[in-house]
Amino acid sequence: MNRSSYTMRLLSTLSALALTATTVMAQDVGEMNDAQRDAFRAEVRAYLLENPEVLMEAIGVLEARQAEAEVARDERLAELNADALFNDGYSYVGGNPDGDLTIVEFVDYRCGFCRRAHPEVAELVASDGNIRIITKEFPILGEQSLLASQFAVATQIVAGDESYKLISDALFALRSDVTPASLSSLAEAFDLDAEAILAEMDSDGVKEVLAANRALGDRMQITGTPTFVFGNEMVRGYVPLDGMREIVIAQRDES
Repeated sequence: MNRSSYTMRLLSTLSALALTATTVMAQDVGEMNDAQRDAFRAEVRAYLLENPEVLMEAIGVLEARQAEAEVARDERLAELNADALFNDGYSYVGGNPDGDLTIVEFVDYRCGFCRRAHPEVAELVASDGNIRIITKEFPILGEQSLLASQFAVATQIVAGDESYKLISDALFALRSDVTPASLSSLAEAFDLDAEAILAEMDSDGVKEVLAANRALGDRMQITGTPTFVFGNEMVRGYVPLDGMREIVIAQRDES
């Protein structure tokens, strides 16, 4: 925890303590004169200085309550948007289509943590054998991210799901700039019709897919990638393979 973050948490906790004390003692505080209020404040300050562990305990309780509230909020968001998440009719579906658990991943090909997660997600799906995985194109890191997602969606429209998967994997591995020329070379490397795919990139079909994904992300308050939905549990950010396996086990235990 850096100093600024620690200071902000202390201030937040102190504010909460002050509000609680004021609420509990509203009538008495309201009846205090200025000298009595000063004495009360000095007494509270002295107590906190003598017992600083109270602040850490209060911060812990506050963070636990905030985490519980965030989990409940995200579960509700997943429930409200279940159809768009799991059955939109256009997103790529991989893994076992009849799997007992569906994982949705919002991705940006220029995102370093998405690239880091990509082989681990693939290993999770392959080693488990009973996971349905859905990819949501969610370009948020600039023009090259948008070009990459347009190309991936256009490939799916022109050449189908298998070609989409090949191109999607290649885009995660791509380390050069994303340009029409590099995308054309990528398509040709897989014997795909580069001209047709590039022409499709600005189509209404591609725009509708990306707009729908963005609207879904906005509704679910997604601001970064990768973001996952494991069943009804949202995970905002990168999770290593072992952590993902633990979430999968927990989700199955709940069902």
